[in-house]
Amino acid sequence: MSPAAGVSVPLLGDSKGTPPPASVPGAVFNVATSIVGAGIMSIPAIMKVLGVVPAFAMILVVAVLAELSVDFLMRFTHSGETTTYAGVMREAFGSGGALAAQVCVIITNVGGLILYLIIIGDVLSGKQNGGEVHLGILQQWFGIHWWNSREFALLFTLVFVMLPLVLYKRVESLKYSSAVSTLLAVAFVGICCGLAITALVQGKTQTPRLFPRLDYQTSFFDLFTAVPVVVTAFTFHFNVHPIGFELAKASQMTTAVRLALLLCAVIYLAIGLFGYMLFGDSTQSDILINFDQNAGSAVGSLLNSLVRVSYALHIMLVFPLLNFSLRTNIDEVLFPKKPMLATDNKRFMILTLVLLVFSYLAAIAIPDIWYFFQFLGSSSAVCLAFIFPGSIVLR
Repeated sequence: MSPAAGVSVPLLGDSKGTPPPASVPGAVFNVATSIVGAGIMSIPAIMKVLGVVPAFAMILVVAVLAELSVDFLMRFTHSGETTTYAGVMREAFGSGGALAAQVCVIITNVGGLILYLIIIGDVLSGKQNGGEVHLGILQQWFGIHWWNSREFALLFTLVFVMLPLVLYKRVESLKYSSAVSTLLAVAFVGICCGLAITALVQGKTQTPRLFPRLDYQTSFFDLFTAVPVVVTAFTFHFNVHPIGFELAKASQMTTAVRLALLLCAVIYLAIGLFGYMLFGDSTQSDILINFDQNAGSAVGSLLNSLVRVSYALHIMLVFPLLNFSLRTNIDEVLFPKKPMLATDNKRFMILTLVLLVFSYLAAIAIPDIWYFFQFLGSSSAVCLAFIFPGSIVLR
């Protein structure tokens, strides 16, 4: 990938001239949406494994480190002529460094897309965890039928919700869907907090553990599995350049990132604490699964359904942002000498459809999100978030 292959203004293919720069609020929403993806689902499970105090400390430390690593990326990007993550790696480490960054972005984003579809499938069509069966909202509302099976529900969602969104060729075009997505995440956290506070007043919550407890459920090595989950939850570095280079000034991206990280850290801390209080030791790796239980009242059941639907919609709107960076990096790896992707409609459509089909098939085959978080957070995500930015500075 050459420096000129940046995912900035040229991606538009706009023959009428240079488009206006993106807005800072739009960048904040796009960054926040890139961060608050599937990671929020497993934050309560981290509280269960680590205890409240270590989990809070880990979330805050990783958020600060994420802000520093983005600052490194933007600073050294503007010291040269490149406008992409892989371009900065090329300047520091040559073509091997650029390829390493591209491969990590591809692995992280492919995993992210599959994670999102797994969560949507859990919400819509339920999940069987060992001998425990959790019904999806479609089965709870309409009964079990062929058309609300996991396979059909995900296929319908891909075709009629996600496909129209992934066809956009500019990140700024997603600012409104990102704003709605962020508001849905906030609504999700607000409803969870309300349910937890109500349960606390009624004496139905469990006292959260402040520190980890090693027993037959949690071993010493289980404590380390929480680290990659938090790292994955704060990995958004693959979208820093696509979002940042649509802004008028580099300093605006720094502001957008700090505001987005602050918002997301608050969201993570709130959902982690209140979600753990609500379900205690029965907290699942995907907390949405816990909301299939009978709330004991019509209002409680309605709120449970709203929680699941709101976050499923949020995930659907996050999907295009990950797909954007993934599609660009795959194109740069496979077709480095071809014209820019946005100018070739045929190549653009083929890559888009192949990614959707692959993500769909993988989400049908893989049952649990926890294993994905551990793999991504201990490999490609930690490289993108911390190892590569640090190595660029040292270089």
